[in-house]
Amino acid sequence: MARYRGVWPVAPTPFHEDGALDLDGMRRVLDLMVDQGVDGICILANYSEQFLLSDDERETLTRLSLEHVAGRVPVIVTVSHFATAIAVARARLARDAGAAMVMLMPPYHGATMRGTAVQTLEQMRAVGAVGLPIMVQDAPLSGVELSVPLLLRLAREVAQVRLFKIECPGAAAKLAQLVAEGGDIIEGPFDGEEGITLMADLDAGATGTMTSAMIPDLIAPVVTHHAAGRRAEALATYARVLPAINHENRQCGFRAAKAAMKAGGVITSDACRHPVPPLPEAARSQLLELLRPLDPLVLRWAG
Repeated sequence: MARYRGVWPVAPTPFHEDGALDLDGMRRVLDLMVDQGVDGICILANYSEQFLLSDDERETLTRLSLEHVAGRVPVIVTVSHFATAIAVARARLARDAGAAMVMLMPPYHGATMRGTAVQTLEQMRAVGAVGLPIMVQDAPLSGVELSVPLLLRLAREVAQVRLFKIECPGAAAKLAQLVAEGGDIIEGPFDGEEGITLMADLDAGATGTMTSAMIPDLIAPVVTHHAAGRRAEALATYARVLPAINHENRQCGFRAAKAAMKAGGVITSDACRHPVPPLPEAARSQLLELLRPLDPLVLRWAG
């Protein structure tokens, strides 16, 4: 029986125009997300631009985020790293700071250094020994094949592995097989990719979704309607927001949430760090054109 449900978005990391961390902006991002009615918050994920952060900055953001959220919703800390010892150290920091769980990709580095099934199992076991529940992130970025048999083996052999974020191509089919074969050990079948395949994934057995922080308040009703058996309402709600999600996924990526937050006055800058280019103005204007008729909280929260 799935224990974990709802919308658990990824918090973006705001920067000032000069590239410095915007810590006050980070607090406002977290407050917005709580007010969006999210069921949980994930920090330091790929959509948090974790690959542009130093180790010291990661620690600062971990402590700041958990202290500021202060238990209002559970917080997931992403701890992925190729080195198992570093992933374990990150998990310990998250645990000691009050995280509810950690998210972990299989070990990989570049296109050629990818963890084997045994190495992935060993790393998950080492991180699991820290004592927090683990959400396994199955994303194309790693290049590591996480087959359903391997995911089930992780769940059966590592007590803390109970949640799965499936965002590979054909996620719905994989989720359906995982849920059917895993039964009660699959306590959190989630999808990702901003919810772009959400209806198919919910039909397949997903009980939660890890979107961006752009419009989780408008995506949550899809999950709620679907769980209650109100399929027509779920479909209608999903159809209304899908153009914006599609634009985010295909044209903007992680830059979309910060662009919306800047437009709404949540943060003062949507800057990204080099070598990530700024969001093209055409993509930004088209995103806001799609968002405004939806009246999401992000565009009016600061007012």
